[in-house]
Amino acid sequence: MRGMTQALAWPGAPLALLSAALFGASTPLAKMLLGDVGPWMLAGLLYLGAGVGLSLIHLGRRVLGINFPEAPLRRTDLPWLAAVVLSGGVLGPVLLMVGLAVTPAASASLLLNLEGLFTLAIAWVVFRENVDLRIGLGAAAILLGALLVSWQDGGGGFGYGALAIAGACLCWGIDNNLTRKLSSADPLQIVMVKGLTAGTVNVALALFQGASPPASSVVLSAAVVGLFGYGVSIACFVLALRHLGSARTGAYFASAPFIGALLSVALLSEPVSVQLIAAAALMAIGLYLHLVEHHEHDHEHEEIVHEHAHVHDEHHRHSHISAEPAGESHVHVHRHVPMVHRHPHYPDIHHRHSH
Repeated sequence: MRGMTQALAWPGAPLALLSAALFGASTPLAKMLLGDVGPWMLAGLLYLGAGVGLSLIHLGRRVLGINFPEAPLRRTDLPWLAAVVLSGGVLGPVLLMVGLAVTPAASASLLLNLEGLFTLAIAWVVFRENVDLRIGLGAAAILLGALLVSWQDGGGGFGYGALAIAGACLCWGIDNNLTRKLSSADPLQIVMVKGLTAGTVNVALALFQGASPPASSVVLSAAVVGLFGYGVSIACFVLALRHLGSARTGAYFASAPFIGALLSVALLSEPVSVQLIAAAALMAIGLYLHLVEHHEHDHEHEEIVHEHAHVHDEHHRHSHISAEPAGESHVHVHRHVPMVHRHPHYPDIHHRHSH
């Protein structure tokens, strides 16, 4: 059973794919709203929908006494959280809007796939995540499939707008990798702060640029799309980072354009093209290469003290001095003693060693 669990990358891969599916679904739905609201205002409403929606869920969970053990954000997390909000929630959307204003839609769609490449490159070069040949080929196949989905004839027009969109993708690649530093904390709290802050900033910027407040029906529709396409999606992304690390999670998430294209066929009656079929084949190959990954070697765990939801396993053999349940998922600050052992693993929160 353990071998099967490792082969399926459970639960990181399903969480990353669910995140991609929800975000991919938000693209055609947001496109349907663009006739009623500008792109900058819409970006802010989507983020606010995520922040407000998850805040209500978090509050309802506490009022009803529903307990999902998760470590709260601590003061030491605030610098990382601020960097995540600034790079992914403020700079990224602003640069994207600047780029979209002067860049053809076809070129912009292609350039947005740079996010996956930047995420993988930063994870590999800066954070030293292990990316072997199989993972690299799988990521390349998924990203190539995303490029095919986004490709449209008559692109062109690369200039400072294209550089701005590439800069937005770089900001989101940084965001994805920095969020990994927070992935042991409660994902609802992370997305609440990010959504409320980014949404407020983007709506304020849109109003400053002269945008008119949209109708209440548009606000409600955008809020629902934002709750699932941004809020729940980002929360799943954070949980996937906890189990898989940035490079693998980013590669799975790159399947979002394909999912969005499929829904565009269903919702917007767009045609099924050879490109879409070829993209599906490439992404299937890439996902297969990732799902069957087997990474095992002797590795050393250094002493570490941290806090996250856990059960007692080979990495958590500490004793309890309180009434915390040892056999169930629970949260408390705990210490890992140094050890050297061998087993299949991913670059999760306990396996971020060098290779």
